[in-house]
Amino acid sequence: MDKVLAFVKRVPMLWVVLACGAVMGLLWSNHEKEAHWVVTLLVAVALIDTLRGMIDDVRHGHVGVDILAVVAILSTLAVKQYWASWAVVLMLYSGDAIEQYAGAKAQGNLTALIKAAPQVANIETSQTGDDGPSDSDWRTVPVDQVRLGDRLVVKPGQTVPVDGELISPSATLDLSNINGEPMPRRLFKGARVMSGAVNGSGTFRMKATQLSKDSQYQRILTLVRSAQNSRAAVVKTADLLAVPFTVVAFIIACVAWIISAEPTRFAQVLVLATPCPLLIAAPVAYMAGSGRLAKAGVLIKTQDVIENLGRVSHIFFDKTGTLTVKRPRVTNVDMADGRGDGDGVDERHILAMAGAVEAFSVHVLANGIAAAGNQAQDDLRRSGLAAEDFRAQEVNEQSGDGVEGRVDGHLVRVGRLAFVSGGGSSPFGPLAPDEMAAYVALDGRLAARIVMKDVPRDDAADTIERLRRLGVNRLSMVTGDKEASARIIADQVGIDDVHAGLFPEDKAALIARASQEEPNQEPWWARWLSRFVGESVTKSITMMVGDGVNDAPVLAAADVGMAITDGTTTAASESAQAVIMNDDIACVPRAILIARRTKRVMLQAVVLGLGLATVGMLCAAFDLIPVVVGAFMQEAIDVVSILWALTAMLDRGL
Repeated sequence: MDKVLAFVKRVPMLWVVLACGAVMGLLWSNHEKEAHWVVTLLVAVALIDTLRGMIDDVRHGHVGVDILAVVAILSTLAVKQYWASWAVVLMLYSGDAIEQYAGAKAQGNLTALIKAAPQVANIETSQTGDDGPSDSDWRTVPVDQVRLGDRLVVKPGQTVPVDGELISPSATLDLSNINGEPMPRRLFKGARVMSGAVNGSGTFRMKATQLSKDSQYQRILTLVRSAQNSRAAVVKTADLLAVPFTVVAFIIACVAWIISAEPTRFAQVLVLATPCPLLIAAPVAYMAGSGRLAKAGVLIKTQDVIENLGRVSHIFFDKTGTLTVKRPRVTNVDMADGRGDGDGVDERHILAMAGAVEAFSVHVLANGIAAAGNQAQDDLRRSGLAAEDFRAQEVNEQSGDGVEGRVDGHLVRVGRLAFVSGGGSSPFGPLAPDEMAAYVALDGRLAARIVMKDVPRDDAADTIERLRRLGVNRLSMVTGDKEASARIIADQVGIDDVHAGLFPEDKAALIARASQEEPNQEPWWARWLSRFVGESVTKSITMMVGDGVNDAPVLAAADVGMAITDGTTTAASESAQAVIMNDDIACVPRAILIARRTKRVMLQAVVLGLGLATVGMLCAAFDLIPVVVGAFMQEAIDVVSILWALTAMLDRGL
């Protein structure tokens, strides 16, 4: 019932028109003259409302072509086709209702993100233990009243209001609104907590480190609103094309009137003239595409991105963190004596102890070693070789050299060879070009070398192959890394064109040169339709995919800059036109597929709608379609084209 009432409030004139139709039906038999006055009054109100809408459209930069509807209403009234006049007014307002429905449906995924925005926060009023305060220890305020350093309480099912630091020992968060991650993530004390995440279970406490306007979810909302408010260039062109369509409609109507000498023919033609496939179906398709991209984990800043995505001809990939995993992965542990130290310490013990110490480090290799250490601890527990977790104490990091601490009774040092061994020589063999190492000493004795590699993402090679199947054959790797290590990764993922040792300005210059290449070849009908809607097909479209560490200026240089993040990176997303929020490189070909399908559906809806309207007008010109029937057929044409545009939301072939 609430939904029905909300719909009634959105389109009140539709219900007025229906009521007037009921009154006309009751009066028609015995009080036909009064029925005529009812429809005349209704037409007057509709004309005033329509003219106001046209003026408002022009003020907002849109083309006001409702002149077709205005003339159609007046012409049917002039030839005393009163029921046809009522039908045209009914179609006018039911069209508004369909447009609102289609727009809401198309924006559904984007609107869901906006509705999930944090609204309130629970600010702690007294400090308590880490297990959480009682109900009397906080007050609820609007989220924009949170200040830096405020201690906040987040209850089960609540949305994290601002970015902050976890104070409680642990928390389980649902990050699906941020990066589409399907499984809840377990965080521990000191971890970053992002706004927009939903608390899974158990009240936890956090400290605000960002204001609401600067928090992660607000950045997501900025992208969403930007996409909602933008209008693609092709949609703007479609608006302009409604003008010549209007002229053609008037020409057909006038010729039919002159040849037949019947004024009714003029009205018959115009009631079938509908520019809705251009004015409504085109923007609905692009908004549906924007929502479909959001559902797939890709947020775009403007709808123009959809056009460019569908026509990408050259893609540049950053290496580290984009084609490869975000942190180097431990590939093997070389023991100093080849066997272990004789005290029951093997590779798993080395990793477990080194990982416990590296968990406190900020070094670039620390996360990879810490992750491998956690896995090694799990293996030791399952094997019965460790009763409890390895915990590091008295940890001290020497910047640029390494970190040391006490773990399980041992003094553990992890870092450079000179730091670990006291300047001794290495008993290990040379590293491969794509390898890096951290050395480990136990109680002052060199014990092992942990070898790590910058390895490709598991699905990187499949992604490259899928892009080639989509016809995007110009694929390049750009990196500041050495040629030898870059070539190894490129060979593994299937990229032949490698540009290594580049600074950001070198990458930007390379992309600028690529934009002068020949564009992708498209079928003749696609080129014709693109020109029909005013889109240039003479320029090569470049795309840069990067993880955002040093990629912001390069992303801005490409026609499509796509930042691949896990929902936390901000530098790239501020410069990029599209942001992958779930750290999934497979979203690159998926986004191109969605963009191409969106463009295809839009063109189909436009051609289908205008084609049916033109055929209908010609039939009406030969008196094959009565004026009242034509009014309802016009609405049917609108419905068909708009519903077809909404199919851009579907997952066919993705």
